[in-house]
Amino acid sequence: MSDASIFSPWIGGKLHASPEAKLSPLVSPVDGTSAGRMVESDAAIIDAAVSNAHAAFLAHEGSTTAQRIAWLSAAADAVAKEEAPILRSLMHALGKPRRAATFEAKRSAQFLRACAAQLSHLNSEVLPLDAMANGAGRFGFTTRVPFGVVAAITPFNAPANLLVQKVGPALAVGNAVVVKPSPPGIEVALIVAAAFKAAGVPDGLFNVVPGGRETALTRGALPQVASGSLTGSTAAGQDLARAAGAKRVLAELGSNAANIVCADADLADAAQRIAGAAFEASGQQCISAQRIIVERPVFERFLDLFVAAAKRLKVGNPDDEGVDVGPMVSVAAADRVQQLIEDATAKGGRLVLAPTRRGAILGPAIIAEAPPEARLMREEAFGPVVVVQPVEDVDAAIALANQSEFGLQGACFTQSLETAFKMSRRFRVGALWINEASRFRLDTYPFGGVGSSGYGREGVRYAMEEMSQWKFTGIRLAAR
Repeated sequence: MSDASIFSPWIGGKLHASPEAKLSPLVSPVDGTSAGRMVESDAAIIDAAVSNAHAAFLAHEGSTTAQRIAWLSAAADAVAKEEAPILRSLMHALGKPRRAATFEAKRSAQFLRACAAQLSHLNSEVLPLDAMANGAGRFGFTTRVPFGVVAAITPFNAPANLLVQKVGPALAVGNAVVVKPSPPGIEVALIVAAAFKAAGVPDGLFNVVPGGRETALTRGALPQVASGSLTGSTAAGQDLARAAGAKRVLAELGSNAANIVCADADLADAAQRIAGAAFEASGQQCISAQRIIVERPVFERFLDLFVAAAKRLKVGNPDDEGVDVGPMVSVAAADRVQQLIEDATAKGGRLVLAPTRRGAILGPAIIAEAPPEARLMREEAFGPVVVVQPVEDVDAAIALANQSEFGLQGACFTQSLETAFKMSRRFRVGALWINEASRFRLDTYPFGGVGSSGYGREGVRYAMEEMSQWKFTGIRLAAR
């Protein structure tokens, strides 16, 4: 993407040369080879990116809905043309298996098209002001207006998809965006930014600043940043909220996703779906299945089916078309998950399926009946490991699921409509699937968490609403 594989800031539609900048090495989890070097953006670079974005926002504040639809549609076409380099980067920099990487690359362009299609349906309202006596002779209406400059912070696990999940809605409603990607996703962010420029999106509306945690916090605190959007850990969300102060922040944070299996469920179907939700993407998604809660009468039968489903998943090199579980993002990440497994077994959990290990590649791990004090019961593993717990009945399953501080997306497998509605009422999550596992997601519904899993909602229309605000205009009509 840039000379000598140095990934530099993208400001005002071009790479920003930084001869004196500090460079951080990037390492591929696939084979330990170099994935390039990344500029660590300092305060001057961040200020330049934000100031440039603010100027671009003001310059294009009058853009029409039709113009923004055209920009997004053209950007979708341009991103689709970059599928091959995006795919290569996802596989090399992250170790994402080819099939999953291909899906993500295609989904990114699809999401931008969905934003373009939705934009003309964001409606305003006419208010009946004369419903109050002193409102007579007055006319009122509302519109949605942009914030200005939106600071977007994206994670490593889906650097193309989660990038456009923020950039698309923000630009759709008239904002400018400054993105700080996770280091492994910097190359993808620069590919996408260049595609937006090629599509004719005005320079400065989409800037990229490489860097780590300090880059994110410095940018969030700048006066010209009007709003923020983060996908990351709960700790990162809290840090950004403190840095941003009174600014609006949309945050999709940590999780410990529970999948409940009732005694009346199709156990084979549940086992297969939850195995994919737990172990594909190496468990490195916020809604990957981590806790499986099973009614006791079917516990052993489900566990046998689940272990068999996990064993059918192919673990190996991401370039292999048939691989389901590739490397984690780093050897250190795999080490951390192994420590969680050892903690759970040391405290009494039963290791039903031991993981294979080769460098950053960690195979599926299944632990049964871990005690409440096990870290896996409380923390987000973000890796290919699950805990399977028996409970006496549906009420006990809901109570156990709700013991977590997190509440992003959950799942329940049942053939009972009554149980499905009970889950909807009492399972404390931002989104719930019945007879589909917790990792399943569509871009058209409101997605976000409760508790320590965050605040605000993503999804095409919902993200557009989060990244804009209501404005009221009232007119006193002349007396006749």
